[in-house]
Amino acid sequence: MINFGIIGTNWITQQYIDAAHATGEWKLTAVYSRNLEKAYSFGEKNGATKFYDRIEDLINDKNVDAVYIASPNSLHFAQAKQVIEADKVAVVEKPMVANPTEWEQLDEALEKHPQALLFEAARHIHEDNFRAIRNQVGQMKLIQGATLTYAKYSSRYDNYLEGHEPNIFSLNFAGGALQDLGVYLAYDAVCWFGMPEEVAYFAQKIRTGVDGKGIAILRYPEFDVTLNIGKNINSELSSEIYGVKDSIVMDNAAELNRVEYIDEEGNRRLISDDPESNPMIAEARDFARVIQDPDNHINRKDYQNWLDLSRNVNKLLYNLRQNGKIYFTNEKEED
Repeated sequence: MINFGIIGTNWITQQYIDAAHATGEWKLTAVYSRNLEKAYSFGEKNGATKFYDRIEDLINDKNVDAVYIASPNSLHFAQAKQVIEADKVAVVEKPMVANPTEWEQLDEALEKHPQALLFEAARHIHEDNFRAIRNQVGQMKLIQGATLTYAKYSSRYDNYLEGHEPNIFSLNFAGGALQDLGVYLAYDAVCWFGMPEEVAYFAQKIRTGVDGKGIAILRYPEFDVTLNIGKNINSELSSEIYGVKDSIVMDNAAELNRVEYIDEEGNRRLISDDPESNPMIAEARDFARVIQDPDNHINRKDYQNWLDLSRNVNKLLYNLRQNGKIYFTNEKEED
């Protein structure tokens, strides 16, 4: 059993706790919140027995094996580094860090602390339907491009419209549509097609300087991939991968609830299965497999592949931000 603590007490944390408990491999032990009363109220209903208002106390708790981090984006790096330096497991919500410099510092910390493990909670890449698409792409004669969409109106946007600056729409907290929803599409593109040769991001910025929505173009040697991202709109557009006469159609490039392959004759074949009731179960199960048997050669290979993928996605998001001239607080504009 993996005893874990949490940083962050929002809806996504609750979803991860439920998923982790559903696997039978995890047990919530400790909760951190800046407000100790909130730590108690959130943690007790989920079976936690330790409650902290100092992150250091949570990380140094000898009964905590792993820490799930779901704080604002800009805090992920420092908190993950603390967990690694304590020789523990860090499970970090996407995006794991803001830029390649931070990623490399985490990589250096892992080298100094070989007992530690680092996972980016990119939940959809662990799902069967994601793998079904990757397998189908590999069987297609020729890929001629893709259009991937994930645009979902944020509940925090109303707060922005009232004149406030929620974390997810703030440069101070590494927010914006690309970082929050675009990360799903970046994982799709990198995993299914590899790293692009050139990128462009046409960001539509809002008052706070982040992108409320935008269009990204990823150029590959023989095709382009378009990413359509938004947090201040809703879109019901399906997503597609184009072959010659065949294609793959997804209801949603992040949720992947229904995926069809349409062959050259126009015949439709369902290649997806019914998704889990909780979309985070697959990642919680995969992480537990590696944590409990890190020396297994298959687990080592999977773990390294996930790290490499995370590094490349981070690089892609950073390059897109630079092209779109979106610079987080304390980042310098490149020449």
